[in-house]
Amino acid sequence: MHISTYVAVLSFCGTSLALPVDQKPLTGNGHHAGPHGKPYTPGHHDPYDGKIDTVGRGIQPLPWRNGDGASMLGPRNRDRERQNPDIIRPPSTDHGTMPNMKWSFADSHIRIEEGGWTRQTTVRELPSSKELAGVNMRLDEGVIRELHWHIQAEWAYVLEGKVRITALDTEGGSFVDDLEKGDLWYFPAGHPHSLQGLSPNGTEFLLIFDDGNFSEDSTFLLTDWLAHTPKSVIAENFRVAPEVFDAVPEKEKYIFKGSVPDSIDDEIPKGKGYKKSKLQFTHKMLAQEPLNATGGQVRITDSTNFPISKTVAAAHLDIQPGAIREMHWHPRADEWSFFIKGRARVTIFAAEGQARTFDYMAGDVGIVPKNMGHFIENLSDDEPLEVLEIFRADKFEDFSLFQWLGETPRRMVKEHLFATDEKAGKRFEKAIKDAEKDVIKEKIEL
Repeated sequence: MHISTYVAVLSFCGTSLALPVDQKPLTGNGHHAGPHGKPYTPGHHDPYDGKIDTVGRGIQPLPWRNGDGASMLGPRNRDRERQNPDIIRPPSTDHGTMPNMKWSFADSHIRIEEGGWTRQTTVRELPSSKELAGVNMRLDEGVIRELHWHIQAEWAYVLEGKVRITALDTEGGSFVDDLEKGDLWYFPAGHPHSLQGLSPNGTEFLLIFDDGNFSEDSTFLLTDWLAHTPKSVIAENFRVAPEVFDAVPEKEKYIFKGSVPDSIDDEIPKGKGYKKSKLQFTHKMLAQEPLNATGGQVRITDSTNFPISKTVAAAHLDIQPGAIREMHWHPRADEWSFFIKGRARVTIFAAEGQARTFDYMAGDVGIVPKNMGHFIENLSDDEPLEVLEIFRADKFEDFSLFQWLGETPRRMVKEHLFATDEKAGKRFEKAIKDAEKDVIKEKIEL
């Protein structure tokens, strides 16, 4: 299947320079030094700005680039430097003053509760995260994220373990489901719901809210509401004597230990007022048939195959070692990326000659504003890369640079790029002869 039918997808002169620190690999593994000598030394030359996996290769980046630069003498956070080699030595193509587009959940404040914790990445942690906010949450077996609702819609991806969700729709229909790794849920704004961990080893998930200003501390909680309502009113509402509510907690419970639930059938209320929701609040994303590319697989979930998810669309990417998520841009929504596994390099092109490169690893969040060109390159030639691309949109959309140039009259393309080199123009024309989309391109030797 043509993917566009589904989505619009997918010379050294530095003898007087200071000597650098020793560039022996930290792991003792000295292979992969490359054809241009040891990286991050004054004698290393790479005019094409190739990637260097400093974490995987265990080497320390330094600000040397093609003979320019100098060593570092002051205080240093070497671990952070290895995680950000393209900040320590940016590609020669980087330019301008683009704001930061990276945050790590490792830098987010953790709220610790009974049997669980939560941490968030919002516009307060990452100012460029304007359209979406993320929350990483962990629940032990039986631990409950109490009954609550939000102003924003909630989309979630199960990272590990199993979780039971409950929800109520606007027609009074009830929904209960058990989810596992790779599954999703979506609760429209204002819909009441709960979460409970089911796995003996615990459950962890990523929550996405369709507003960068979201705060996990500002949800509407059942216990908090009742604690701030006169008991006489509560009694009238439920037609029960006021003293019944003396045991109601005086403050929110938020995350707390509960009993391990029975099966869904045994837990569903048996009263005559119960009715099952007609809405499907959950979806098995990893169970989808993937779109196969030469360098990996893509699974896209949006309102076309998960109809309730009207404000969040997503793609799950499995990128093979050395492969690259092709150069592209998204026309209608910012990309909020969450890196689940591996290490990546992303260069963001912001127009007006501005471009900046960021490096990401597991637990990191990346932002690419709408219409800004970018790619996702697997830094490792040995390990896979797993990424979620998430958007505040009802449908996943992007434009492929390869497809655009392949479907534009060749004369036009060659006069833009190869007016001074006819031979190179012919080679390029051959490369784009078949404009078939390849979302993730495999590594090849050029």
